[in-house]
Amino acid sequence: MKLKLTLLALIAGASMIAQAQTPAAAPAAAASGAKAASPTRAEVKAEAAAANKAGTIDASNTAGSKVAAPVKSDKSRDAVKKDAAAATKAGTIDASNTAGSKVEKPVKSDKTRAEVKKETAEANKAGKIETNPGQPKN
Repeated sequence: MKLKLTLLALIAGASMIAQAQTPAAAPAAAASGAKAASPTRAEVKAEAAAANKAGTIDASNTAGSKVAAPVKSDKSRDAVKKDAAAATKAGTIDASNTAGSKVEKPVKSDKTRAEVKKETAEANKAGKIETNPGQPKN
């Protein structure tokens, strides 16, 4: 039964594809010598070039566009490093995420895995745990 249904679906799909690839208007247009409705690649490229030259296309996000050069700083790297070190020493910069900062070890829990699982299950049952934090509620 499943085999018959699968074969029927495959045959139906193949016939739909075959019909989609042979439009009814194509033989009539070819016989009369009429031009195809869709433009050729060369025509599209010529249109795009003309529109680009006229300025109607925003070329800021295309392959050949020029990217603005980054703004150069007037300070040397050593001067910037000295300023940052002085600010860190003075306490005006949070040094918790700098390269030389020490990371504190997490506090070790005194509960067993079974106790934590039990607490989590109870909180989940009571509805205290949000299922999708940060996601919009439907």
